[in-house]
Amino acid sequence: MKPTIVFDLDGTLVDSLADITASFHHVLREAGLPLPTDAEMADLIGRPLAEMFRRAAPGADAEALAEAYRAHYRAHMADQSRPYPGVPELLDELRGRGFALAVATTKRSGTARRLAEAVGLLPLLDHVQGTDGLPSKPAPDVVLAALAAVNGRGVCMVGDTTHDVLAGKAAGLCTYAVSWGTHPPEVLAAAEPDHLEPDLSRLPRLLEALAAR
Repeated sequence: MKPTIVFDLDGTLVDSLADITASFHHVLREAGLPLPTDAEMADLIGRPLAEMFRRAAPGADAEALAEAYRAHYRAHMADQSRPYPGVPELLDELRGRGFALAVATTKRSGTARRLAEAVGLLPLLDHVQGTDGLPSKPAPDVVLAALAAVNGRGVCMVGDTTHDVLAGKAAGLCTYAVSWGTHPPEVLAAAEPDHLEPDLSRLPRLLEALAAR
């Protein structure tokens, strides 16, 4: 089984907050509903889409809002979204060192693949796994599905939210939390990741240490 690194997508590999927020706001605005604050938006991201709308607009039709979001987001997912600095080079380096690279995201698989392709990361990934009806993070199911898809031996889960950290722990992986995404360091620290860093620059050194054990 190939040693495998599992990454979250949004807020971990791709700086996509602006496009997610723009689509979310568009749908709420069209429905005449109030917009969440930046802090409220940060708490919502990483949850299943319908749950995001249930929390943001109690009493509204969350499923209808979610479908409207998907339609808008499909057309605008890469308006401003870009890989974080150094991510393409990091993925290329890790693949060169023999790691399989998988994504485990709350997005649907098709949407996640389209985003990864739009920002140039898809050729650097071995598999992109969406939640697709699986229990969402912090349950480990999507992480385990990503590993199974590449016949991988999980080494590390890398993410930007407490949901990623808890899912990685539940899957039995080392956890690396990066604070350049959605959740700030103090929120991530509460989930007790094995490693908490401002970016991904220390990940290769960590993997060297794990490989040496």
